[in-house]
Amino acid sequence: MHSGGGFRVLLVKTALFVCVHNAGRSQMAEAFVNHLAKERGLNLRAESAGTVSGKDLNPMAVEAMREIGVPMDGQRPKLLTQEMVDRADRVITMGCGVDAEACPARIHISEDWGLDDPAGAGPEAVRLIRDQIRGRVERLLGEMESQA
Repeated sequence: MHSGGGFRVLLVKTALFVCVHNAGRSQMAEAFVNHLAKERGLNLRAESAGTVSGKDLNPMAVEAMREIGVPMDGQRPKLLTQEMVDRADRVITMGCGVDAEACPARIHISEDWGLDDPAGAGPEAVRLIRDQIRGRVERLLGEMESQA
């Protein structure tokens, strides 16, 4: 973007959601941030990772998100790295007791959302967790946008 004789760089703010297996809550939060930020034209993005990466996304979480038009296509569990932490403006754990011994990164956690784990939960419980995540993501987007 050109601005008065110089170039202005638009910095993208990043939220990192951390869980143990990166299969449910943190993936839903990542999908919500990326979907809602794009929809609103916000210069924000999210990624997620686990301290012990899972093998697959929680199919109930994927279905719960699909029901409300927020796809998780292309997302996969990822192992947390120090580089992910270093490039994040906010690091949020999902209430899964991130274990320092299992974590290769030195994390400065911005906050913990204290959410129930959807693993093994039925559709109604997963929808409730999804809706709690959406509400928290909505607040986070407002906070991050105002800090930009």
